[in-house]
Amino acid sequence: MAFGARVERDGRGKEGRGFWRRRRRRPIRTRTRKKLVSRSSRAGLQFPAGRIHRQLKSRISANGRVGATAAVYSAAILEYLTAEVLELAGNASKDLMVKRITPCHLHSWICGT
Repeated sequence: MAFGARVERDGRGKEGRGFWRRRRRRPIRTRTRKKLVSRSSRAGLQFPAGRIHRQLKSRISANGRVGATAAVYSAAILEYLTAEVLELAGNASKDLMVKRITPCHLHSWICGT
């Protein structure tokens, strides 16, 4: 019997075959880690749903309880509004034949002038 080997008793007594028997070890399986996928990429968004969820939890009065989809929905709304503002401000800057969107272009779109 090798020193330090894992063994256990057979239960068949001294006369049974193999008073001590070796315990078979299962083969070690190497776990492959799943690739982490963010909630934003699952929803197809550019805005960070995780960060918005964290900020919603810090500002809510119900012990930080916020639904999981609330952050995704809020991120989608913010992304939509931002895209609309940037598109119309880009159109305003194109009308003035400049390549950069300035705060003046944003203001002219918001005020409608």
